[in-house]
Amino acid sequence: MRDVLAEGGFALAAGALIVLLALLLRGRLTRPWWRARAERSARARRPRELRRAADMAIAAARRAAGPGEPAVVRVTAVRELAAGHFGHRSVSEREAAVALRERYERAGCDRDCVTDAYDRS
Repeated sequence: MRDVLAEGGFALAAGALIVLLALLLRGRLTRPWWRARAERSARARRPRELRRAADMAIAAARRAAGPGEPAVVRVTAVRELAAGHFGHRSVSEREAAVALRERYERAGCDRDCVTDAYDRS
């Protein structure tokens, strides 16, 4: 009876060890342990989050516009959303303008919006 329990405990411990190693090696953990990996992950997320901030600024401007008025989308709104919502405190005006221009064109905003993103280089 003891041998069966000992074998079962060993199998359980071996299975738990395999699962733990798989989680560590495949990167399924929510927070990377290695600093370089965390920095790569943050650099990869930044453009996507800037585009999302631009989408949010466009949506907010459209909600704020009255009937028959064009929505005014500003680069500063994108920078504020990137800092406040996503924690990107050092977004330059140029980066925010590039993201806003991309999302502005993709959303077809030239019909009902105006922006200052094209004035920035």
